[in-house]
Amino acid sequence: MMKNMQSFCSLLVRLLAFGATLSAAIVMATSHEKTKFFSLNVEAKYSHTPAFKYFVIANAIGSAYSFLLLFLPTAGSLSALVVASDVVLTMVLTSSISAALAIAYVGKEGNSYAGWLPICGQVPKYCRHVTGAMVAGFVGALLYLLLILYSIYTRCKSSVS
Repeated sequence: MMKNMQSFCSLLVRLLAFGATLSAAIVMATSHEKTKFFSLNVEAKYSHTPAFKYFVIANAIGSAYSFLLLFLPTAGSLSALVVASDVVLTMVLTSSISAALAIAYVGKEGNSYAGWLPICGQVPKYCRHVTGAMVAGFVGALLYLLLILYSIYTRCKSSVS
């Protein structure tokens, strides 16, 4: 009974992580906006920034990984490999969020020392998409961290009993 409840909780959190990482990838990949700024055509797309591309790729990998693990048994000899893969994926997701967040901050606030102007005033829809993708990506990374902590907890609990 307890084993089934542990498997269900793990499956539920993994399903939520799948949804969050898939949402983050889709929302970021569909973020684009065109506008005129002082008679110049300005286009903002996620693909114009390598950090945003990395964010989309990392979240797409995270969602594909979660989707595959929904159908694979994670108990037994594969459990250590799954925990290790979860750790690696969590680090990749965290690094992609950090890189994208740094670029998003410059886009929102600018950098007066470098002479970079903020762009969110000109392309607010794009900035809202990026913000939504960042929130979904952060939720996905937190869910993977929760999966790791839960896996460690169940391993320690089973080794003590």
